[in-house]
Amino acid sequence: MRLGVRLKLFLASFAVIAISVTIGDAYLTHAIDRYLTNDIEQDLFVRAKLVALEASNAPIPEGDLEAWDHLADRFGSVADGRVTLVASDGRVLGDSEVDAAKISTLENHATREEVATALANGHGRSTRLSATVRERMMYAAVPFFARDGREAGVARVAKPLRMVDEAIGAVHRIVLFAFVIALALAVFLSSAAAQRMSAVVRSLTETARRMKSGDLDVRTHISGSDELAELGHALDQLAGSLENTLAELRTERDLQRRILEGMHEGVLVLDAEARVVTMNHALREMLLLPADAVGKMLLEVVRHAELHMLLEMARADGQSSGELELPGIKPRRLLVGATALHDEGDEGMIAVIVDVTDLRRLESLRRDFVANVSHELRTPVAAVRSAAETLRGAVSDPNAAVRFIDMIERNAQRLQSLIEDLLELSRIESKEFRIKRERIDITSVFHIVVGLFRERAERKQIRLEMRIANPVPALETDQRALEQILSNLVENAVKYCPAGSSVTLCAETKGEMVRIAVEDTGPGISEKHLPRLFERFYRVDASRSRELGGTGLGLSIVKHLTEALGGKISVESQIGKGSTFTVQLRASNWGAQNHVAVR
Repeated sequence: MRLGVRLKLFLASFAVIAISVTIGDAYLTHAIDRYLTNDIEQDLFVRAKLVALEASNAPIPEGDLEAWDHLADRFGSVADGRVTLVASDGRVLGDSEVDAAKISTLENHATREEVATALANGHGRSTRLSATVRERMMYAAVPFFARDGREAGVARVAKPLRMVDEAIGAVHRIVLFAFVIALALAVFLSSAAAQRMSAVVRSLTETARRMKSGDLDVRTHISGSDELAELGHALDQLAGSLENTLAELRTERDLQRRILEGMHEGVLVLDAEARVVTMNHALREMLLLPADAVGKMLLEVVRHAELHMLLEMARADGQSSGELELPGIKPRRLLVGATALHDEGDEGMIAVIVDVTDLRRLESLRRDFVANVSHELRTPVAAVRSAAETLRGAVSDPNAAVRFIDMIERNAQRLQSLIEDLLELSRIESKEFRIKRERIDITSVFHIVVGLFRERAERKQIRLEMRIANPVPALETDQRALEQILSNLVENAVKYCPAGSSVTLCAETKGEMVRIAVEDTGPGISEKHLPRLFERFYRVDASRSRELGGTGLGLSIVKHLTEALGGKISVESQIGKGSTFTVQLRASNWGAQNHVAVR
């Protein structure tokens, strides 16, 4: 439901008045109750002390209830209140509001708050609903004494708080009357204020409508200094500045035209009849169009069937995109994105054309790179298959089964990591590779790498060994990257070494550096190939490398990963004596711990 200004003002006034009246009523009620009850309390204590004094001097035996009750009745008429005389053990001796015959039937008053407090502290008070007379009463009690000086009992004087309740009721009636008067004033004032505000708002609305229709000479002519007057002044200023704004828009339009002319992307705008509305300099160069093409039919200035087909698809479907190939002395590939324009029934077309010739060439190089580097995926796949085949025959051996299942799981995870590494080489070269440094033990890394290739080496009758100098400190490096470095080196050694050879993973400390080497006794590499060995796609023996599944990319990855870890890699080899690939990494700053023995 939509609320008008008048109703909103009334509701706001009503809320303020209601909250104020509620708080005021609560405060006045509490203040009057506290003031009157304090006054009554002081008066009752004076009366109670006088009654106690008289009771102390009365020569009445404690068991003569009739005499005590007669005394209480006499005190009650004099004290103008209910007087109760209570023995020290809580028995009621007399009560000015109860007949003498019923005194013995009254309950023991020892637990009454005012009686217990008076016996303990010399005076006591309480306020409660009397069970006898069914009224809210205030009780004041003081002890009285026998002639021998002992405490004989308590004299209690009570008075109904009828006067207090009546005063509070009167306050409630006054507050309610004030609330009604204030509410009536709120209705009147909110109506008057709303009437004035509505007139001003209607005037402002009419002015805004005329400004929207283009009448910039209209003014609100509102006087005053309140918020509505400020709004009127703002509208007047708006009307005065619209002309300047239009001039600025013209300037901005010229600026946009200059921006279009400075863009490298081609921009083409057509009207509903496929006439050229505008085009920038880049498009004219791409399509070799004359400068007077604006205003002509596109078919007159561009003779390219695929481009026209793509634009027609955009006109029919709202938008379209595709690539076009322009033949010629310098062939080009253009990426075209076209969108139909709908502006108040006037249909048109805008097309952005980008020369992607160089981009497609780079993508072709990237595809070749991915195709060559995909051989890195074969290592974990082969390990998983090998473990699975071995596991088939080790089902009856739980320990072996668990070990091979672990190998399958570890290599499956490694397979996922290698898939991600297909894109990491470009990030490494562009300095975007992120190292996750952690403290690792070189022995555990060696065991993982040896486990990956042990079965393959055994099938080729190649000894796969580890040799770790004692002690070798822990490394602070990326374990995944180090595993990939060593896996590539061991894989190459096992792949190219003949039967009867040996491949050894070595580690030793050289000052602050840890030297990790992969040594083999294979055929070796000619010295002329060593300087280019780590180049991407470089192969020592291209035909043999392809036969064994190599692409020439593995050592390039090793080199870039090693440098990303802050290390260095080198190679030494002699024909017929084998090769040694050495990776040097800085030892962990945490110190050398978990030293390993020679294996």
